[in-house]
Amino acid sequence: MNNFQDKVTFIWDLADLLRGSYKRNEYQKVILPFTVLKRFDSVLEHSKKDVLDAYNKYKDQFDNLDHILLDAARDKDGNQLGFYNYSKYDFKSLLQDPEHIEENLMHYIDSFSKNVQDIFDNFYIKNHVARLSKSNLLFLLIKKFSESRVDLHPDKVSNHEMGTIFEELIRKFAEQSNEEAGEHFTPRDVVELMTRLIFIENGVHLKEKNLIKKIYDPTCGTGGMLTSCKDFVEELNDSVEIVLYGQEINEEIYAICKADMLIKGEDSGNIKGPSSTLSDDQLGNDKFDFMISNPPYGRKWEQDKESVTKEAQKGFEGRFGAGLPRINDGQLLFLQHMLSKMKENEKSRIAVITNGSPLFTGDAGSGESNIRKWIIENDYLEAIIGLPEQLFYNTGIRTYVWVLTNEKPEERAGKIQLVDASSKFKKMRKSLGNKRNRLSSEDIEEILELYCKLEENDEIKVLDNEDFGYTKVVVERPMQLNFEASEERLENLYSVPAFSKLAVSKSKDPDLKLEEELEGKKEQDKIIAALRKIEGIFDDWDEFESEVKGALNKFNLSAALIKNVIIALSEHDDTADYVTAKGKKKPDGKLRDTEKIPLKQDVDEYFEEEVLKYYSDAWMDRKKDKVGYEINFTQYFYKYEPPRPLEEIEADIKKVTAEIQELIKEDLDET
Repeated sequence: MNNFQDKVTFIWDLADLLRGSYKRNEYQKVILPFTVLKRFDSVLEHSKKDVLDAYNKYKDQFDNLDHILLDAARDKDGNQLGFYNYSKYDFKSLLQDPEHIEENLMHYIDSFSKNVQDIFDNFYIKNHVARLSKSNLLFLLIKKFSESRVDLHPDKVSNHEMGTIFEELIRKFAEQSNEEAGEHFTPRDVVELMTRLIFIENGVHLKEKNLIKKIYDPTCGTGGMLTSCKDFVEELNDSVEIVLYGQEINEEIYAICKADMLIKGEDSGNIKGPSSTLSDDQLGNDKFDFMISNPPYGRKWEQDKESVTKEAQKGFEGRFGAGLPRINDGQLLFLQHMLSKMKENEKSRIAVITNGSPLFTGDAGSGESNIRKWIIENDYLEAIIGLPEQLFYNTGIRTYVWVLTNEKPEERAGKIQLVDASSKFKKMRKSLGNKRNRLSSEDIEEILELYCKLEENDEIKVLDNEDFGYTKVVVERPMQLNFEASEERLENLYSVPAFSKLAVSKSKDPDLKLEEELEGKKEQDKIIAALRKIEGIFDDWDEFESEVKGALNKFNLSAALIKNVIIALSEHDDTADYVTAKGKKKPDGKLRDTEKIPLKQDVDEYFEEEVLKYYSDAWMDRKKDKVGYEINFTQYFYKYEPPRPLEEIEADIKKVTAEIQELIKEDLDET
């Protein structure tokens, strides 16, 4: 069984052993940690005897054998593994003592180096060992994992293949239990595109000798994006020292990522978690050369709210100085977080994938708009690539890759490139969750070719930063009202809060509550009866106000309630007198409107051309101006398709009608 997909299938089928003792959504809590354990067991096989000999030789001489055992644990090429296990047991020898397999396996787990024990602590593997033993499943599971068909030795399964096995198992388990399969990793085709995008213009720089580059993923999942970046750079220049960093919130996924990194010889201490990057940044003082991420879409950040809000109060001394988006979507928080991790006097590049919401959600003055404003005005945003639909396991919606940098090349300065790559995909023979399309190598090359062009065509738009900004201006129109105490308008009084509260009691005593509400209703009826005595239609506020005050004088009502009564009995009337206060026209809130005026356009000229032509008495309240930014991606690539001719539509209707009539006739003939 050399094919990794065969191994995935075999490991997946082991979950059938758990049926009855575990619920379906719990299978992965056993199979994933035991797969990791089996991988460690296989990797340690080469130097097992050397580690055991070193342990037995020095265990009575030194309290801390960590350095000695790390030196003894090596691969077949003599490289230190970075972890060890000094137990005499392995998967095969555990089977030789079935009666004590639980006790011996616990000893085996406890004999790992601390960095590996941290991994299994996050799997809660000891709890499952005890539970499996109690269900008489432990021996059987170890036996199955010891079969040659699931040989995970590095000679049989490369590190890259092992990472893919982990991802495929997670996807299948998540899909089975109706969880979000794509939360923890991104399809390899999308990862390849994102990797190429952040390194595309760095080929020359990365060919220098003795470079050290730090790469970071704040939502690293199983670590696939980080690994892809390192592999790509090493293909360009294997002398570059790549240091990988990441943070993951999910315990099991964090454990898998850390295990995978450890086995690959990476510094697993750079993988932080399990905790939220937004509220618990465990790499607070670090800056990075390259960043890549696929943060969760439309996920509430309510659990992070207290910490994030506190951080935002620091302004740009913290990570969220540009603003906070609404609570139901934290994508723009992750974007700000990554931008805060850029190096100050060196070039940093970012590739992050989002859905459409961060592009345009939020009006001028909102947190989302202010974040976009800060990003664009600081010239961080280099390009946005619109991807095809149905690329991801957990969603079929369209997604977008943002490419950001703190040092744009000269030809891109002050500009943002939009690339419509929605047609660049191949249909998959078999769907994987919501993933029905894939990016082939040819598709990726075509997208990269589009990115490298700055010439506009049907798939490329290059715009100035200011093209995405606008001034939101409040437009007022004067209040012109007529007033009448008609039955229809008197009904409006019940929508006036202060009036409706007259018949509301706060008493907790049921009898007293009923009595007070009846008294309030009588008061309302009396007020309405008094207003009915006002006859005629008025077009002057002051005159009608005098009539209302006279009618309601005996009720001792507040000035605010009387004002609301007048408004409730009014309607807009273009022929009525203007309502004024201190000689100035009062604005009518019901007629208030706003205009989004592009930053490149003169506000006064726009107002004269687009507003005053139609409403000559309107004015702008410039004190309420707000500058907003939005990236309405689809409008730049919209192609008008004229409706079909009526004759064609009519012919189709006649054809379908005839077919239906024929079917009905056949049914009647049969009966």
